[in-house]
Amino acid sequence: MAEQIFKILIFLKRRPGMSLEAFRDYYEGVHAKIGEKYAAGVRRYVRRYVQPVPHPLPGVTEEMDFDVITELWFDDRAIFENVLNFASRGELPAEVVADEERLFDRSKSRYATVIEIASELSTPRTKGS
Repeated sequence: MAEQIFKILIFLKRRPGMSLEAFRDYYEGVHAKIGEKYAAGVRRYVRRYVQPVPHPLPGVTEEMDFDVITELWFDDRAIFENVLNFASRGELPAEVVADEERLFDRSKSRYATVIEIASELSTPRTKGS
């Protein structure tokens, strides 16, 4: 059976009035380092900054509901479920909450879980091999 990875996905929106550039700089320079302090049991801590594509309909300029998808990866299901339980109740360390209030519109934060199972694919053959 393929290896299982348990993930928490967090969809986050920057606070009003903050530019995307300032948001990314602060997240990487400050907030991610705070998150790393509390990452016991986390296999990977990944930030995926969303680059919106222009809407195909003329004149439609809606902003996306989130600016980054943060991923927390776990090998251990029990640790994954424990972290999810605390996060879903808003029981985060005070330092994390205080910094989130500087960076995010917390009313728009959304959590989802993923159990990822990846297939091991063979390397495609090139012509002539």
